[in-house]
Amino acid sequence: MSLISSGIGTRIEEIIAPALGAEGYEIVRIRLSGSDNRPVLQIMLDRLDGKGITLDDCTSVSHTVSALLDVEDPIKSAYSLEVSSPGIDRPLVRVKDFERYAGHEAKLETALPLDGRRRFRGILGGMAAEKIKVRTDDGKDVEIPFAALSQAKLVLTDELIAQHEAAQEAEANQ
Repeated sequence: MSLISSGIGTRIEEIIAPALGAEGYEIVRIRLSGSDNRPVLQIMLDRLDGKGITLDDCTSVSHTVSALLDVEDPIKSAYSLEVSSPGIDRPLVRVKDFERYAGHEAKLETALPLDGRRRFRGILGGMAAEKIKVRTDDGKDVEIPFAALSQAKLVLTDELIAQHEAAQEAEANQ
């Protein structure tokens, strides 16, 4: 599952995840933000087949989500719906994200300080016993408990861009 920004986010995920899964999508993150008079509901997703998210995917998911939320009505005020791809320098929110992107550079932040610091930047080393392994920029190996994480995202590097372009080319050749 994904990290959800609020209790309402958890409820929204319960409503939409089964239908999106059946359509071949997986929720990366749900975030409700903005002002109380017109909040923005952001739904970030991946395709289950590993291909990139297209504009047609976003449109299809938007229609599905709108219909489901109109019936269940978990958000009592008017809101704007935003459906998107995680992008190249994507947020890392699931345990499998840290495994999938091992070897790539990331920025991580914890809710509370660990050994006197909350912000970490370095090369991901995967997961071990619910802890994110990171070799920080200063060469230290640290393990950050997944539960302590407040946010994390990949750093846009030449290597990450090259990997993304190779995946797009492979997808286009299929």
